[in-house]
Amino acid sequence: MTSIDTITLEVADTAAAERFYANAFGLDDRLRLRASQEPTTGFRGCTLSLIVSQPADVDALVGAALDGGATELKPVSKSFWGYGGVVRAPDGTIWKVATSAKKNTGPATRHVDDFVLLLGVADVAASKRFYVDRGLAVAKSFGRVYVEFESGPSAVKLALYRRRALAKDAGVAPEGSGSHRIAVGGAAQPFTDPDGFAWETTVLADRS
Repeated sequence: MTSIDTITLEVADTAAAERFYANAFGLDDRLRLRASQEPTTGFRGCTLSLIVSQPADVDALVGAALDGGATELKPVSKSFWGYGGVVRAPDGTIWKVATSAKKNTGPATRHVDDFVLLLGVADVAASKRFYVDRGLAVAKSFGRVYVEFESGPSAVKLALYRRRALAKDAGVAPEGSGSHRIAVGGAAQPFTDPDGFAWETTVLADRS
């Protein structure tokens, strides 16, 4: 089974990005950074989501990100599904922080329950087949709209969403081109999916 051990973000300034992520989210070894000047414009086709247990943790994490220089894309708010908000980190990566809980059960802990990579794809059904052929098991599937894979022991969960729908959920325009500025660590052998997202072996990711 293919699993995700790490996410590597390609950033222009690694020192600045290290400071930002250490202070904002503290994801330890699940998140890696490496320098890249690959051109990219507009929506990069993916978002990263942090799922937490209560609204206080959403407020704490989003507040720390904004204090560190992130840009607010969707302000933290209540909705029928829970509570959350979306920010763009200084390096350009889009992050959503959310909880399904409507009320707090205690003080904020900043603990992240689930770390989710959402890929915005051109054809959800085709990308689903691609990943199933590489050993991922489907946990949830809603036709050609959304697919979530079983995470097993993975440090990061993977889900697929239509590109335009993912951009709308993030509060940005769907247009974009150039590098995704992200690499997924955990494949037995490196590969690139139909939408250009690159997977690396964890060993290769460790060397970045």
